Formats: sequence, structure tokens, C-alpha cells
Amino acid sequence: MKLLFDQNLSHKLVPSVESMFPGSRHIRDFELTESNDEDIWSFARENSFIVVSKDTDFMHRALLRGHPPKVIHLCVGNCATDQIAHLLQQRGDTIGAFANDRLESLLSLHL
Repeated sequence: MKLLFDQNLSHKLVPSVESMFPGSRHIRDFELTESNDEDIWSFARENSFIVVSKDTDFMHRALLRGHPPKVIHLCVGNCATDQIAHLLQQRGDTIGAFANDRLESLLSLHL
């Protein structure tokens, strides 16, 4: 499962989670930093990514539209990138189960 990190998250998360989530990338890797949420949503759907964001707009899209793409909403406030990386690594099994669930579109993770 590949994660696509939104612009409100650091690109430094990619190397931190690459071993657990191979193929993960940040939107800047695809020159999508100036793109709107709809374009990012379409890109993630077309390229089999799970969107990871602190932005509630993606959370709302997942609730209204379903998947693909699936969305991981991080309810973490302002915190260090290392804390987010640790959360994703610590919840790897939960994320894996979510990725394989045929019904669920949204996973919210809290610190």
C-alpha cells in the first residue's frame, strides 16, 4: 500500500515510512503542491495511493464519495514530523487492515 502525503505534512515522512509502506510519496514528488484537492484526489485514485492528510477536506470527500482513494486523516494538531512518523509506524497493522477493508473509506488516527 502506497501513501500519498498532502502538502500540510512534511516530505520528510516518506523516508521514515518507506520500509513499511513501499512506494509512498509526497505530493511535491509529482509537482502537485499547487494543485487543488480535487486534482490530488483524482491523482491518488488513478495511481492507487491512500491520501494522508491533516486536512478535513479529504476526510469529508472520503465520507461523501467513498473510495478510491482511501483517506487517512491525522488528528494530530501541530506536532513534530517524528511524532507523525512514529504514529504511522506504530499503527502499521491498523493501516494495513484499513487498506484491505473493502468497505471503509476513512481512517482517523490520533496521537
